[in-house]
Amino acid sequence: MLFSKNKDVVGVDIGSSAVKLVQLRPVKAGYQLVKIGILPLPAEAIVDNTLMDSSSIVETVKQLIGTLGVKAKEAACSISGNSVIIRKISLPVMPVEELEDQIHWEAEQYIPFDINDVNVDFQILSPDEQDPSKMNVLLVASKKDIINDYLSVFAEAGLKLVVVDVDSFAVQNAYESNYQPGPDEVAALVNIGASIFNLNIVRDGVSLFTRDVQMGGNLYTEEIQKQFGISGDQAEQMKLTASGDDPRLMETLQRVNETIALEMRRSLDFYNSTAGEGRITKVYLSGGGAKTAHLMEAVQQRLALPVEILNPLLRVAVNQKEFDPKYLAEIAPLMTVAVGLATRRLGDK
Repeated sequence: MLFSKNKDVVGVDIGSSAVKLVQLRPVKAGYQLVKIGILPLPAEAIVDNTLMDSSSIVETVKQLIGTLGVKAKEAACSISGNSVIIRKISLPVMPVEELEDQIHWEAEQYIPFDINDVNVDFQILSPDEQDPSKMNVLLVASKKDIINDYLSVFAEAGLKLVVVDVDSFAVQNAYESNYQPGPDEVAALVNIGASIFNLNIVRDGVSLFTRDVQMGGNLYTEEIQKQFGISGDQAEQMKLTASGDDPRLMETLQRVNETIALEMRRSLDFYNSTAGEGRITKVYLSGGGAKTAHLMEAVQQRLALPVEILNPLLRVAVNQKEFDPKYLAEIAPLMTVAVGLATRRLGDK
C-alpha cells in the first residue's frame, strides 16, 4: 500500500503546519487542475510526524473538502521522517511474485521493529551493475499504527485512503510530471516543510538516495522569536512578510539559511562519497521553506550548483477563469507533495 484506475484520487498532504489538497484530471497532454487549496493546522496538531490532535486534522480536511466542493471520495496521502524507513538493498534476481513471498523475510534484516508491526512494500529499481545475478530493490516500511491513524482520519473526514506514499517520492512524481530531464541529469529534490526537509536524488526516473532531516521552516520562526523577543505568531508573520527593509531580520534569516544550506551540503557530500551513480547536476527546492528570502542564493553558493524553485504546476493545464494565476504562483511551492499525490491512481507501483 505504501507505493500504491481510474477514478480521480485527491492528493492530501497533511503537513505539520497545514493541510494541502490537490485534485488533478488526466488529459491528453498530462493533467488538468480540478481543485486546489490549503488550510493551516493548529500548532502541535502534528509533532514528530505523529498525529497528536486527530480531531483538528479531521475538521481541517473536512473544511477543505467542503470549501472546494470536492466530490471525489478516494484519497492519497504521504508520510516521512521517523514514521517511514527507506532502504536500497541488493537481492538475487527473481520474479516479482517470488519477491513478494520473500520480502518480509528480507525486510527483517533491515528494519529495527518487529516485522509484524510494520507494513512493507518494495519496488525493483535496476540490475546491480557490479553483479548481474543481483538486482537493486527499494524497500519501504512504516509502522502499522501510523498508517491506521491516517486511515481513521481520512475515514472520519469522509474519504477512503487508497494510497499511502512517501513525501520524497510524491515530490519526485510532481517533478517528473512537469520537467523533462535528460537521462544523465541527476537532480536533488529538496522539499522543505515546517519541521523537516526531505532530500531525494533522482536520475532517469529512479531514486538513488533519500534522506529526511529534522530541520525546516520552524527554525526561522524560532530564531526570529528569540532575536526579537516576540510571540511565535508574530515571528511567523515577520518571516512571511520579510523584506530587505529590516537589516536585523535579514541577518537572522540569513543565519538560518546558512544552517539549512550547510545541512544540505552534508547530505549531498554523503551521497557523493557513497554513490557511483553520477554527480548531481541541479537542485530543485520545494515546500513552504523554499520561499524564504535569499535561501535559494545561500544554497546555490554553498553547493556550487544551479538551484531553482520547483513548480509542480508547470505543465498542468489551468483554466484561468477558475483559478487566479497569481494565487497559484504564490502557493505552488507549498503544493508539491499534494500535486505528486494527486497524480497517483489506485494500483500504481
